[in-house]
Order: sequence, then structure tokens, then C-alpha cells
Amino acid sequence: MKTTKYGIVGTGYFGAGLGRLLHAQEGAKVVAVYDPANAEPVAKELNCDVEKSVESLCQRADIDAVIVASPNGYHKHPVLCAAENGKHVFCEKPIALSYEDCNEMITRTKEKGLIFMAGHVMNFMDGVRTAKRLINEGRIGDLLFCHAERNGWEEPQSEVSWKKLRHISGGHLYHHIHELDFIQFLMGPAERVSMIGGNVAHQGERYGDEDDMLFISLEFPNKRFATLQYGSAFRWSDHNVKIQGTKGAILIDMQDVKVVLKTPEGEERFLLHESKEVDEDRTRIYKGLEMDGAIMYGKPSAKPPLWLQGIMKKEMVYFHGIMQGAEAEEEFKPLLDGTAARAAIATADALTRSLQEDRKVSINEITEKEAVAR
Repeated sequence: MKTTKYGIVGTGYFGAGLGRLLHAQEGAKVVAVYDPANAEPVAKELNCDVEKSVESLCQRADIDAVIVASPNGYHKHPVLCAAENGKHVFCEKPIALSYEDCNEMITRTKEKGLIFMAGHVMNFMDGVRTAKRLINEGRIGDLLFCHAERNGWEEPQSEVSWKKLRHISGGHLYHHIHELDFIQFLMGPAERVSMIGGNVAHQGERYGDEDDMLFISLEFPNKRFATLQYGSAFRWSDHNVKIQGTKGAILIDMQDVKVVLKTPEGEERFLLHESKEVDEDRTRIYKGLEMDGAIMYGKPSAKPPLWLQGIMKKEMVYFHGIMQGAEAEEEFKPLLDGTAARAAIATADALTRSLQEDRKVSINEITEKEAVAR
């Protein structure tokens, strides 16, 4: 087995975690990291070099692929720099905060014939895989409607995280784009969208500037629909996706930690994660209030909980396998060239415009404008 060598841009909570998981895989070696604040301890732990810049890391001849795990608003430059130097890329979600930036990143990586995998980790959750299998088997018939909620309550913070600053994170809509991406994976691209909401309960120095209540509606071809709720102003927290079909329905519950198939014949239950132990660990975290159901501020030294580490590992195993020459399944191909991630950002951009202009917005207002510009 050849050794695939990796560089990491951004060694915060997620970047450090991904680095540890790669470091433990056969045929993988992290050779260098770059982070203006957190590089030294992570480099020492992984026994690798610290680079002084994104450019110097991407220019190294001994790096095959770059993991981009910097804050959301700082993804574009390292992705383009990696592409310019012929490196494959894994980029954390959201890959960018605008459709225009997504297009530029995809164009550059495609021109160079490079993998550009988006870190939409929800695709690797066991319960999500189960739901997709049940749908493919026809267990709930034709899809009619999806509803997702990802919300909780945020207390005042002694230090405001970048995740709460809209120009860096994009706010809840972009930073928590998993559910939007998943719904479009199931139902295809939305055609028209609308969003209402705002910052209703979190003004002041001890909060960021993102909207804390967002209510979303999506319209799909053939009279199919979806709704989503995001935010940190919900005292009654929820985190789930409900999928409604002509023959049945599926609940993916990430707070009460279960997957339920409901049909006229009755209910069947499935694990959300890879084992009962991991499901119970996630339940304990939520019920014990060790971690807010909607908000988490990780530190590089903190290890992800079992459930998150498990799906991060599956994600890194998959990316490393592709780097080692494994064939990609058809359904994962849009995840490996940035196009699935771009589709989610196109919808997010349309939703942002809807909120700003107080109207329904067609997705082609975003995508066709960019096409005309090019």
C-alpha cells in the first residue's frame, strides 16, 4: 500500500480531530499543518511539521492532499492554493459562503483533475444510510415532504466564537447546512424558496450577530415541499428530520437518538449510530446537558464525543480510500467534486435573499446570474 501524505489547514476542534483520525489509518501520514493559533500542540501530537503559511504548505512536494478545516469564511483561499499546486482537497462544510465562490473552487479543481470532497459528515451517519436504504427499497413510497429542526437555546458567552459571527460562519443557515443538503439529496434541487426570521433574543456584546430564529420553506417540482427551522432562540430544543412518503414515513431523531420507520403495518426502529453504546452516549450528552443540542464550541485539545468521532472516522476512511484508488459509488460522486455542496449553497443564497427582500426567490436567480456573469 502506498502512503498518502496529507497537509492540514486549520487545526481547531475539527481539523485536529480529522488529523488524528488520518494519522491512525494505514497508508496515511500527516506531514504538515498550518494554523495561526493552534498548530504547535497538534503538530507535536501528530509528529509533523508546522508550516508558516497556506502557500508554503500547499507548495510542499511531499503532500498529496490538503484537508481544509479553517473557519467557513476562510475556505476559498486554501482550496484554490491547493488546486494551483495540484493537491486533492477535502474541505469542511460549508465549502464557501456564496455560490460564486463555490463555482470558482469547483472550476479550479476540475481543471486540474482533482478530487474536491465536501465535509458533509451527515452522509456518513448510520441512521442516514439506513433511511436512504429504506427509501431506495420503496418502503415509504414516493417522497412528498420533509421537515427538519436543528435548534436550541444559547446562553451569554464569555467569549464570542467565530461560529456566531455571520461574516465568518454564515450563521446557522450555512454553518448547519447538513439538513438542507440532506433534504436536497433526497428530493433534488429546490425550485423556489422563502425564509423569515431574524435575531429575536440574542443582541449584545456577549452574543454574535447571526439570526437566532430562521423558518424556511422549499418548493420542489411535482408539488413536493420541505420546511426547516434553525436557531438558538428555542427553549424547547429539537434536532430531527422527518421524511413523509405516500406509503410511510421515517424519523431521524438526533436528540432522542433513534431512527423510526412508520408504515401501516407498524413501526420499526433502527440505530442512529454504529452501535447501541454510541447511541446511548449521544443520549447521555443531550439529556445530561453536557452539550447544547444546537450549539457546540470545541477546542483543539477536546476529543469529539463517540458519535461524532465515529462518523468523522467513516468520512476520513472514505476520503483516504479514494486517495488510495478506491472507486466512488454513484451517489457519492457529487460529494467528491463539490457539486452537491454548491447546490446547497445556491439554496442558502436564495434563502438569504428571500429574508433580505421579503419575497419568494427562485433558485435560478442565483445560478443563472452566475452563469450570465461568466
